[in-house]
Amino acid sequence: MRSIPRTATAAIIALTCAAWLVTMALGWDDRAAGGLGFIPARVDGLIRVAPAVPAVLTPLTATLVHSGLLHLGFNMLMLFWCGSQVERVLGRSCLVLLYVVGAYAAAAAQWLAEPHGLTPMVGASGAISAVIGAFALSFGRAKRVTSSARFNRWINVVWLLAAWVVLQFMVGWLASGQGTLLATPAHIGGFIAGLLLQRPLLMWRYRKA
Repeated sequence: MRSIPRTATAAIIALTCAAWLVTMALGWDDRAAGGLGFIPARVDGLIRVAPAVPAVLTPLTATLVHSGLLHLGFNMLMLFWCGSQVERVLGRSCLVLLYVVGAYAAAAAQWLAEPHGLTPMVGASGAISAVIGAFALSFGRAKRVTSSARFNRWINVVWLLAAWVVLQFMVGWLASGQGTLLATPAHIGGFIAGLLLQRPLLMWRYRKA
């Protein structure tokens, strides 16, 4: 019987699933959303929530809270698929850094879009969007539009971002028709972080090569 790989991706998935199982078992799903979720209005101290973790930590703790099994399952599936591949390219520590920065970038984008928002943002999709952005750059090939490889890479970045933004707004529009609220700005913010961090992290990992 093969053992489960000891990777950062597997560790994040295990931690996230364990947190969801605990909250469900204790019946704390609503309490977890308010106390661990990212609420934009808390950033400027417009509201106070108790009990709750400090607002500065909520971009991270929000990744541990999900609205249901389908929400959790889809996010973990995307993280497993893209995260394991990105980790193979960038390494464990860079994958964790990418995930954490993606979580904060997602929260920042959501705050910029709705600074007085009172609805808790929960789920790991913002952080995972950063992983997806890095995945897209790591395994996609930039088309030769100009004679400059560097300029072609940036064209590829802009193209990927434009495609992601359109996709997110389409998904958000369809979801709203079903009565579901998606944190579209957070997904876009996380994806941008992944696009911007992929190459610096890649160069950092292979700096001594």
